[in-house]
Amino acid sequence: MTIGILYGISVGSGDSELITVKGARILQATKVIAFPSGRANDLGIAQRIIGPWLNVDHQLLALEFPYVQDEFVLEQAWQKAANQVWNYLSNGVDVAFACEGDVNFYGTFSYLAQTVQNLYPQALIKAIPGVISPLAAVSSLGIPLVQRHQKLVILPALYHIKQLKIAIKQADVIVLMKVSSVYSQAWQILQDHDLLKNSYIVERASWPEEKIYQNLEQHPNLELSYFSLLIVKVNPV
Repeated sequence: MTIGILYGISVGSGDSELITVKGARILQATKVIAFPSGRANDLGIAQRIIGPWLNVDHQLLALEFPYVQDEFVLEQAWQKAANQVWNYLSNGVDVAFACEGDVNFYGTFSYLAQTVQNLYPQALIKAIPGVISPLAAVSSLGIPLVQRHQKLVILPALYHIKQLKIAIKQADVIVLMKVSSVYSQAWQILQDHDLLKNSYIVERASWPEEKIYQNLEQHPNLELSYFSLLIVKVNPV
């Protein structure tokens, strides 16, 4: 029995040209292209990114992943998606799953891959690395993320905003991912530590609609989109 390969293709932070040569090659050579479905009638983020790389021969497979924190609901969604993918793999058909950013950096693909592997141990899975949003963000800012001896801390802000105070004492550079829902709390903490002048917000890094905010003293009440990150230079070189 021939088993197809499940590829996790990292497609970068938003700019379609930030996919790697290897990722684009595998994407174009694979018949079935999977990705997280969008909300309502909108295209999903990964689907938007890979649009220029698709052709009429590709078969598109939109997989539904709910935006909730209920573990039972999420597990049901992962299992359903894994079964949908396995229907192709078990018939010897490769599937390329497009994942925004990098598949192994808070990536949707990692959950799908783990579920497929648990349900079907014989599955073949390969991950292709890519450009993550913090690196795209500092490229837009024109500054390095870290230099020399600097220590970096990356926090998923939605769950760990309280860790920001701890990170300020331990790190030289801090990145808070998806900071929109906790921006007001983060702004207050940075003000208390006199770090607003050394902080940056990049919204939709590398997208055509990218926005950059510097010197956050002037921006206490930003209305940010979900895909926004905060970079704090605690101890600049």
